Formats: sequence, structure tokens, C-alpha cells
Amino acid sequence: MEAPLEVTYRHGQPFAAYYRLPRREGDRVEWSRPCEAGLVVDFTADGRPIGIEITEPSRTDVATFNRLLLSLGLDPVEASVLAPLSAA
Repeated sequence: MEAPLEVTYRHGQPFAAYYRLPRREGDRVEWSRPCEAGLVVDFTADGRPIGIEITEPSRTDVATFNRLLLSLGLDPVEASVLAPLSAA
């Protein structure tokens, strides 16, 4: 199973990240919606969320991320899931 969080680093610091949400085979991003600061949700054509772009990892905290997940009807994550966003 693929890890849900993929982090891109630049000069040893998190630059951007993508959190994969449950998806079906063949799902693809059809549109995106900016939400909380630095978070953009990707949706399928039928409106299902399939990923969250984290454009400002240094500004992303677990409480904000979980608030977004809950607003999408998804379960919150443990802080350890987002720990790579603060790795140096």
C-alpha cells in the first residue's frame, strides 16, 4: 500500500506535500478547491475528495489538517502522520 503522505524537500526543508485520500481505481483529479491556508483539496468529477495538496508545510498543523478532514467526512490523523512536514 502506498504511503498516504508524500513530501517534497528542497535544501533539506519540506517544500510541499500531498496527502492521498481513499480513491477508486481510475480516479483522477478533475478540480481543486483551496481551503485552509496552504491546503488545497483535489476532487473527482463526481465530487469525491481524493487528495490534499499541502503547499505550505511549515504552516500546516495537525489541528487544522484534522479540521479539514472532518469537514470532508473523513477520519482525523495522528500527529505522527504529519511529522515529516516538520523534519529538517
